[in-house]
Amino acid sequence: MRTRFRKSGRSVVVTGAGKGLGREIALGLAARRYIVFGTANSMREADDLRTASKGRVSLAVCNLKNAATVSAWAAGVSEAVGASGLDILINITTHLSPAPLELVSPEEIRQGFEVNVFGGLAVINAFLPALRIAHGRIVQISSWASESPRYFDGMSVASQAAMDAFATAYRAELRPFGIDVIVASMSDLEAAGAQATTALAQIDHSMTPEQRRLYGARLRVCMEKLAALGAQGAPTSVAARVVELSIQRHVPPKASIDEDAEQLMRCIREQTDAELNSLRTRLAGPP
Repeated sequence: MRTRFRKSGRSVVVTGAGKGLGREIALGLAARRYIVFGTANSMREADDLRTASKGRVSLAVCNLKNAATVSAWAAGVSEAVGASGLDILINITTHLSPAPLELVSPEEIRQGFEVNVFGGLAVINAFLPALRIAHGRIVQISSWASESPRYFDGMSVASQAAMDAFATAYRAELRPFGIDVIVASMSDLEAAGAQATTALAQIDHSMTPEQRRLYGARLRVCMEKLAALGAQGAPTSVAARVVELSIQRHVPPKASIDEDAEQLMRCIREQTDAELNSLRTRLAGPP
């Protein structure tokens, strides 16, 4: 999977750049004269973003669950940036499967980890040679909920928490090579809207009467909240904050990229377990 795009400035890779938050980040960096590479779900997304960015964003349709495909794509990008190396890697892993854990199949959990963890690790490792050349930076997009899971979010936040732990390990191992690693937490990952609502609707449809008695009311409240979230789209302010974190000289190892995430992270640090349980209940809605 070779790219014919040749580097003429600082470079960045953004996974999941075809839509939502990833798209806004890619456009924000392109506006700052970065050459942007990334992944999309379709050629339509890739062509649309190339046009919108006036040719400064080049996306490939890449299955992050396939290590060979990731390696081929990374090799093409690394060839394109050449001896200058890669300045920034922004890793967005957003496979979400909200459901009561009792009702989640082992295969669905495996799929979530394939994308969010193994896919994320494959991307990071594939670009490390190019990042070493440039003494670059890795920005791992995460969710505040990886610190304190919400109702019906266990699988998703478990995989996010795993990537947060890997990011911490990478930070220690890559510091000698001049590579920064940052975990950037937001209040809700941008894919939460339509993808998560569809997943919950499938769970709701397949529940037994007993499961519906146990989980039905709260599940429908979560569906309503997620549908509202999806209608809002990816906030431009969040993308702008990611862009700033990516390019500013000195950054903390962990940062919140929206006000809601900052407030929630403060609650996690300062509140008791009982207070956090009450907060989770308010976020999920009444049973």
